[in-house]
Amino acid sequence: MTTRFDVLTIGNAIVDIIANSDDAFLAKEGIIKGAMNLIDADRAEHLYSVMGPAIEASGGSAGNTAAGVASFGGKAAYFGKVSDDHLGTVFTHDIRAIGTYFETKPLAGTPPTARSMIFVTPDGERSMNTYLGSCVELTSADIEEDVVADSQITYFEGYLWDVEAAKDAIRLASKLAHKHGRKFAMSLSDSFCVDRFRDEFLELMRSGTVDIVFANDDELKSLYQTSSFDDAIKAIREDCALSIITKGEKGCVVVTREETHNINAHPIDKLVDTTGAGDLFAAGFLYGLTHGHDLKSCARIASMAAAEVIQHIGPRPQVSLKDMLASEGV
Repeated sequence: MTTRFDVLTIGNAIVDIIANSDDAFLAKEGIIKGAMNLIDADRAEHLYSVMGPAIEASGGSAGNTAAGVASFGGKAAYFGKVSDDHLGTVFTHDIRAIGTYFETKPLAGTPPTARSMIFVTPDGERSMNTYLGSCVELTSADIEEDVVADSQITYFEGYLWDVEAAKDAIRLASKLAHKHGRKFAMSLSDSFCVDRFRDEFLELMRSGTVDIVFANDDELKSLYQTSSFDDAIKAIREDCALSIITKGEKGCVVVTREETHNINAHPIDKLVDTTGAGDLFAAGFLYGLTHGHDLKSCARIASMAAAEVIQHIGPRPQVSLKDMLASEGV
């Protein structure tokens, strides 16, 4: 049955501020390399004052995924909370301009729209310092049932799981998706996020609230508190109907109850910035899944999208993924 949207994503609506840096700067400023560090307003102001020249763009993990789906020519929608301020206007314009449906009512007044200062080191690793601002104000009232009902897959980022009101919104979205015969997916987002909410994430999977899980190998091993990747794969096979585990340059593993597929990474010329790699991987896989591709092809499409975004600064594709896909002949 035809739906209005292929993929609906739910996430923290954040304006990304991206600058090059080095390990010495990270050490001086007490920034944990490779992690998403939550900061307050004062810390946000300080880091903004000491960072170098930066690129500013609408972002957030699930927002990047929606942008990726749209770049493939898919029909994307997005739920996320911004404030009625300058950055909120920037975010709204950007995400609509790429063809994504976004009608979440902005917050009047404070807190301001969220922003993430992302420091990219020469090895391509990104260290995120995020002030959540109005992101934390997402509630069940922002879940539009008609949009969930008319989306093949609804996908949310694990970063959202820090606030009780957002948890309620996500549970409602899952309930509505399943009510209308749709699928519900999530990304584990970050190993630190997994450490905070391990039991709750496992319950989302085991209860059937979530049908599809995206994770990287570190997040997966953290989820099951094991150093063995094989043991973690065995465990998630029992807990989730479909899981997709990325392993960087080693490719990815797609796991169902009955199958396991190992897919090589898409080749690249040069690693520049890993910001958005997981987000665009999810976009490619979800696009493939909602357009009738088999699981192996979905993984190849996902790897292609991730490869595009890590070869330049910024978390959004700089070329048409639809055109790339056509040229690749996946």
